[in-house]
Amino acid sequence: MMVFEIKTDMDGIDFDEVAGLLNGYGLSDLDSETQRIVFERSYAKVFILDDGHVAGVGRALSDGICQASIYNIAVREDLWGKGLGKTIVDELLKQVEGCNVVLYTHPKHIGLYEHWGFKKLKTSYAHFQREEYFISQGFLE
Repeated sequence: MMVFEIKTDMDGIDFDEVAGLLNGYGLSDLDSETQRIVFERSYAKVFILDDGHVAGVGRALSDGICQASIYNIAVREDLWGKGLGKTIVDELLKQVEGCNVVLYTHPKHIGLYEHWGFKKLKTSYAHFQREEYFISQGFLE
């Protein structure tokens, strides 16, 4: 039986692994040092470790009172189907409890989060700094 460590702090996290995981799914192309800063500045964060190595990640931005946005949910492909994505989302939702939550995901994963009660928004817009990248990844039409 596999035992995973769930962390909500950044102690001992290998951000080369974080950057590689997120980059591999087209969720980000930022380098490891920039990812470290991104997670450090996030209101909530979750890391799943498998024998000390990053197996999954997620983070949320929030005011901690009424609004939050979840980003960068990713689980190593060899560990899909083991409930790690659910663990990450559940832990992030605990950390932003009481907030309205928007979940930002890759277009190929639309629908994956509906069992938590997430619904598609009809009133959202996005303004991206590197629009060409997000068009190529399918985020924008």
